Amino acid sequence: MGLRINLAVLGFAALASSTLLAQDNPGGSAWAAKKSAWLSLQNNQRDEVFRFADHYKNYLAVARSAQSSTTEIVRMAKAAGFVEFTRADQVRPGARLILPTRERALVLAVIGQQPLTAGSHVVGTHHDSPHIALKARPVVGAAQNTLATFQTVYYGGIKKYQWANVPLALVGRIDTTDGRTINVSTGLDPADPVFVIGDAAPHSDKDLRSRTYVDVLKGEDLDPVVGSIPGEKTGVVAEVLRLLKEKYRITEEDFVSADLHLVPAAAPRDVGVDRGLVGAHGQDDRLSTYCAVKAITELEGAPAFTALAYVSNFEEVGSINNTGASSQLLNSAYARLLSGQKGSQTPELDLRTALQRAQVVSADTNDGLSPLFPETSEASNTAKVGFGVTIKRYGGGFDGNPEFIAKVRGVLDKSAIPWQTQTPKVDVGGGGTIGRFMSQQEMEVIDMGVPLISMHSTFEMASKVDVWYFYRFMKAFYGTGM
Repeated sequence: MGLRINLAVLGFAALASSTLLAQDNPGGSAWAAKKSAWLSLQNNQRDEVFRFADHYKNYLAVARSAQSSTTEIVRMAKAAGFVEFTRADQVRPGARLILPTRERALVLAVIGQQPLTAGSHVVGTHHDSPHIALKARPVVGAAQNTLATFQTVYYGGIKKYQWANVPLALVGRIDTTDGRTINVSTGLDPADPVFVIGDAAPHSDKDLRSRTYVDVLKGEDLDPVVGSIPGEKTGVVAEVLRLLKEKYRITEEDFVSADLHLVPAAAPRDVGVDRGLVGAHGQDDRLSTYCAVKAITELEGAPAFTALAYVSNFEEVGSINNTGASSQLLNSAYARLLSGQKGSQTPELDLRTALQRAQVVSADTNDGLSPLFPETSEASNTAKVGFGVTIKRYGGGFDGNPEFIAKVRGVLDKSAIPWQTQTPKVDVGGGGTIGRFMSQQEMEVIDMGVPLISMHSTFEMASKVDVWYFYRFMKAFYGTGM
């Protein structure tokens, strides 16, 4: 009897195992046969992956906003021999040019051997990320005026409860009527104070427990503590304002012309005992930005076609404003470069031709398969962390043209870069980032990315091997003659 039971158990286990294998590899599917990108590394490439990730973390540590990211990108570009574009005669094959835009967006260009009207290769990214911004009149009293807090408004899609009880840093700038720009950074240095959105204690939060998942904290609840010591003859709010005025030499009204963000103060860290993941705020989408900048700064000589790294702003709120992708920023960059190739009286037709013949990778991170909530993805079309670069297929008119997708696949395969696809669940996920704005200019566009865990949270996670392969793909794309 015992033997029969054991045989039955073994038989059931074998059946279950074969069922799982069939699910994992239905009909010998090519997708099921794909392995972790870590297993595709050769020789000393793993060491290279980890070195690249260390440099990436260094960038994330200082690039906490679009403005500070722009500053760091310009520094990186100048260190690689790029110079600011100031004259049309700078546009010659092999020239390495910076076209900045209001200190929050920019274009890097390596001029190719062919004229822009023959084509160009663009990687478009954005480097803004979800954060919490200060209102124009930010300092108010709280807890019966025993504390002072910042009044805030959140930026981009966030889960508001994730920002409670997290040490926050204040970064950005204040511009004054006497022409000064005061750069602000408080909370990133371990010696700095930080700001914290306080939660309710579990001992007294009974009336709050009926709030829904997304409304555990409401938008007007995102007010971090900024001070607690009253002045000798004044309250806490007045003392906080006095300290801010003293530190930055500003008036209270100067906050009206300030751009100040609260961001997680934590430094980028390795995640896991194997150190395979990078954890940090702002990887959507400073990840793609770093890869694009690193790839273009490493190009040698003059590529066949001009290579452009286009770094935009405000994507998380619709690519608005004059540094967002819905502006004429990129068109203006093309027009300025064309003036060096065609003269100052460049016909409109030349600009339209240059845009129409441009080939674009719209690079942005995407949601990866969640370890806790896999049901939020559609299993057969989800992207998995550690399995390489993602080609996004949204449907609904957001996809690249198939002939262009095929060319990009060829670059990936020729360069031995692991890749996968992602399509969100129907009626659940959306599609398209800045690519739609470039498509409107008749540019040939494909959306690609790298999967993240905990996307849009205060601490996103990305696989180091995916980031490295994305950079390598961009470098190959810039250099290809397709």
